[in-house]
Amino acid sequence: MARNKMLEKSLLWLVLGLAGAALPAAEPASFQASSPDISSGQPIAAKFTYQGFGCNGQNVSPAVMWKNAPPGTRSFALMVHDPDAPTGGAGFWHWVVVDIPAGTGFIPQGAGSIDGKRLPAGSRQIASDFGTPGWGGPCPPAGDKPHHYNFTVYALKVDRLDLPANATASLAGFMVNANTLAKATLTGLYGR
Repeated sequence: MARNKMLEKSLLWLVLGLAGAALPAAEPASFQASSPDISSGQPIAAKFTYQGFGCNGQNVSPAVMWKNAPPGTRSFALMVHDPDAPTGGAGFWHWVVVDIPAGTGFIPQGAGSIDGKRLPAGSRQIASDFGTPGWGGPCPPAGDKPHHYNFTVYALKVDRLDLPANATASLAGFMVNANTLAKATLTGLYGR
């Protein structure tokens, strides 16, 4: 009888051990982007829109934050793109920031000025499709349906991207995608 009890206990431990081994390991939290200034899928406030081309915004860059970067992240990039812009299929780049240090998880509101002084140290801006570095807010053609503005943060496997000083947004995008570990996107809308 004592032997049967020992056998039952052994079998119980074996079953519990096998059941535990069959459980999936805890998934790491996914890489996420967010903003206190923009709610995903909602209209972007006029404060953040472009000032020019018939738009009357303040052209203030919104704050962007991210969390849960994957292991091995050595830097970040932020790229803001309007895929709905009537440019023959290329869309329109509104903001490109590269070489954001790995320990960073936030870019404050207003950091996208041409001089970039409020960006994290070591970061640099690439010229947007407006032709200058820094934030260029939404300004779609009047009467268009609301455009999508994709704020994508990329976790990169390199400290710095090998980009010339006069790099275009498309070249930066190519190099960013070639070095991406993970990306997270927040999408705001704007129409007029």
